[in-house]
Amino acid sequence: MLVLGTPRFPNHGVQLITVLISTKGYHEESLTLRDNDYEGEPLGERSHVLPWSLATLNSSSEVEFHMTSLVDERTEDVATQLISYISF
Repeated sequence: MLVLGTPRFPNHGVQLITVLISTKGYHEESLTLRDNDYEGEPLGERSHVLPWSLATLNSSSEVEFHMTSLVDERTEDVATQLISYISF
């Protein structure tokens, strides 16, 4: 799971906006993550972001641990693809 943002809403508090990451690359519109897309260590296997798999969490306590981060540019690519997908 990739956390894209953590906006705070007046009636709901903090919401973690997330998309799923998969090791399956057969989805045409998935975004492949390359080693240089990571700010930290890359994940062990080639991974793909599924921008149509949007989920929100109500609390950061629902995120059990932090494995790595993406560079800002790639995070923006994911967010742009997500917005494009849900706006279609």
